[in-house]
Amino acid sequence: MGRNMTGRAEDIPFWRRKKLEDMTREEWESLCDHCGRCCLVKLEDEDTGEIHFTSVICRLYDLQCGGCMAYDERARRMPDCVPLTPQKVRSLSWLPSTCAYRLLAEGKELPDWHPLVTGDPASVRRAGIAVIGRVTSESEVDIEDLTGRIVTWPV
Repeated sequence: MGRNMTGRAEDIPFWRRKKLEDMTREEWESLCDHCGRCCLVKLEDEDTGEIHFTSVICRLYDLQCGGCMAYDERARRMPDCVPLTPQKVRSLSWLPSTCAYRLLAEGKELPDWHPLVTGDPASVRRAGIAVIGRVTSESEVDIEDLTGRIVTWPV
């Protein structure tokens, strides 16, 4: 779907012809593949600054369907939540390497499994990128157990 290369501007997908700052809200939101990786609890090594992802996810994440159960209120309800902007995606080192916002900010292509490319939201799960079914809500985990839940997510 998104790989049309006829040369006409209207045939070029918006993510290839627009800067992040120039996208409409609808276009911006459609970049999110809903993998849930940015909602994972992350730990930072105090000595190296390295970010470690865990198998623990924000309490607002819907473990059955995926996605945030309070998307429009997430920053108010979860002070640690960082709503993404074009400026922020260029500076947040913890964004997953598969994140469309990060990839486009770095001048890279969307992956072949991305829903904007495939036309199918389920392609994220089939590619093994989505965290749904592999995470535990932070409301069910003792903070002292987080280091034991560090995982390496597939790239």
